[in-house]
Amino acid sequence: MSAKGEMAISVVMDPLAKFDITRDDIARVVAAFYALVRQHPGLGPVFAVHVDDWPAHEEKVTRFWANAILNTRDYDGNIIATHQEAGNVRPGMFGTWLNLFDLTLRAELTPDQAAAWSALAHRIGRSLRAGVTDRMRGPGGVPLLR
Repeated sequence: MSAKGEMAISVVMDPLAKFDITRDDIARVVAAFYALVRQHPGLGPVFAVHVDDWPAHEEKVTRFWANAILNTRDYDGNIIATHQEAGNVRPGMFGTWLNLFDLTLRAELTPDQAAAWSALAHRIGRSLRAGVTDRMRGPGGVPLLR
């Protein structure tokens, strides 16, 4: 009990989590991010071609991040294959995506949470970009980087 007679609630971090964040935090960030994506002149049209059920998409992405951060093991997709098969994702889009994601993280989370999640997102983004870039070739097999 606190000095005011209120019961103190202690949040215990999941020992498998990469950093201190909740699934509700993750869902909030994902929703805020995709609200910005839908408005973005470069990214919005790319997603609009593929997403017709935003709540379902956001739930799937929330499961992805919960798996990556909290080790929930309830995501079973393949993000590299999904982005390769989309056909309209270009390597140059990843920097824009990460900048918008970092903006969202800073707006929605504490500085420590935002920094930790950003570092993870940038690692995943580099791998994803490499996976997409490896499949995209121009004349003579030259990788398309933009």
